[in-house]
Amino acid sequence: MAGIKRALISVSDKTGVVEMAKGLVALGAEILSTGGTAKALRDAGVAVTDVAAYTGSPEILDGRVKTLHPKIHGGLLGRRSLPQHVAQMQQHGIGPIDVVVVNLYPFEATIAKPNCLFEEAIENIDIGGPSMLRSAAKNHEDVTVVVDPADYGRVLEALKAGTVTKDLRRELAGKVFQHTARYDSLIASYLAQQQGGSAQFPPLLSLIFEKVETLRYGENPHQQGAFYRELGAREPSVSRAKTLHGKAMSYNNFLDANSALELVKEFTDSTAVVIVKHNNPCGVALGTSPVEAYVKARETDPVSAFGGVIAFNRPVDLAAAKEITATFVEVVVAPGYEADALAELKRKKDLRLLDVGPLTVAVRDGMDLKKLVGGLIVQDRDLGALGDLRKLTVPTKRKPTDEEYAACAFAWKVCKHVKSNAIIYARAGQTVGIGAGQMSRVDSVKLAGMKAVLPVKGCAMASDAFFPFRDGLDAAAQAGITTVIQPGGSIRDQEIINAADEQGIAMILTGMRHFRH
Repeated sequence: MAGIKRALISVSDKTGVVEMAKGLVALGAEILSTGGTAKALRDAGVAVTDVAAYTGSPEILDGRVKTLHPKIHGGLLGRRSLPQHVAQMQQHGIGPIDVVVVNLYPFEATIAKPNCLFEEAIENIDIGGPSMLRSAAKNHEDVTVVVDPADYGRVLEALKAGTVTKDLRRELAGKVFQHTARYDSLIASYLAQQQGGSAQFPPLLSLIFEKVETLRYGENPHQQGAFYRELGAREPSVSRAKTLHGKAMSYNNFLDANSALELVKEFTDSTAVVIVKHNNPCGVALGTSPVEAYVKARETDPVSAFGGVIAFNRPVDLAAAKEITATFVEVVVAPGYEADALAELKRKKDLRLLDVGPLTVAVRDGMDLKKLVGGLIVQDRDLGALGDLRKLTVPTKRKPTDEEYAACAFAWKVCKHVKSNAIIYARAGQTVGIGAGQMSRVDSVKLAGMKAVLPVKGCAMASDAFFPFRDGLDAAAQAGITTVIQPGGSIRDQEIINAADEQGIAMILTGMRHFRH
């Protein structure tokens, strides 16, 4: 690029803009600006020409039309290497604009505010800003365009050195189109949400994810991987967690930590701990303290818990930290850590510690997405809950005891987060055996018994879907199960109920299935 004659600056985020403008003035640029940006620059002692004075057209419609003018877009889009463009620009009194520094109205921040009115959201849809950015980015051969304040410093250095290369201008232009695409997607998603109903699944689904980091590898060492964060999401999550210590998270760490946290969120009224291994819980428990809940969760399957991922729904204290450091653990996820607990955990240099902040349940973001080759299937997240189990159908002769109701309520919450076919053996507040991911339900029932280290006799059993045959129920009875909670709905339900009555088992029918593939 030759010397800079003119720069246009119009920003909502004014971080670093004064320094950027002063640097451009020092390089000989005339500064064009509008509204609040022009005022901020003048207040800082920067000479500014108002866009309205430059174009000869006043701002109209309460500022909705300011920069949409041929003298602005002609100055951005005119190609300096084409004589006919240069001649037309001179004919119409259009001067070239060499640098554009623009960022957009804060639409995302506006709609994130509590009780944001629709009218306020609409007024924060920028029109002139994206138009200028796109014009400048299209003509990046002649125009340097900057949308990210983080780029101000390196762009100024390049301008001073006369080294604004074609590659740099192309990189900056690419950033512009990524930025405006994201901005438009946010607006489209917001408007779809306002419609409700079928707009939940729009004809064109726009997904907005920002790359956070490149991972060492994917699920296996021969696969590449990266972590992206969904923009606009507000729910406490592993994706928004703060890493306090330890090695970088791996692809599998993210999967397991997410599974553990989503399960531990189910328990809002009690201190709970979840241990996950290979994306299935291998121990879940409630306790009067974090350490009690952790020890009970670990007791379910100590072998599988080794090298696992742990999620707490309460801040980790020193007693829990000491239990964690007594064995090998990959990741701990929690809504905070007491100072002495953090110091204890940091003794393990590789142990990854994630702080997700308070586990508020008022906000539940997003949809459940599963990628197919060449496609995507989308559904609501499975947030189904049963409420008071005593209001559900009990078709068996024997009714559950209070302790059995409590055990069923606990087991049902765990069951929702186990890969199908899923079977949980549990007492009130502690898993005893977990049968996950088997191709037949009876095999999951048997596996839960095989995995059980703690006594099974007197436990409740939760099944994520109905029993197609009585063999699963018979195997559970043989293991010592006394209560079953399951959806029902099989054509053989009466056969299953009769089998339960034969065995003296109480059964609760939920009418709700929790397949998890």
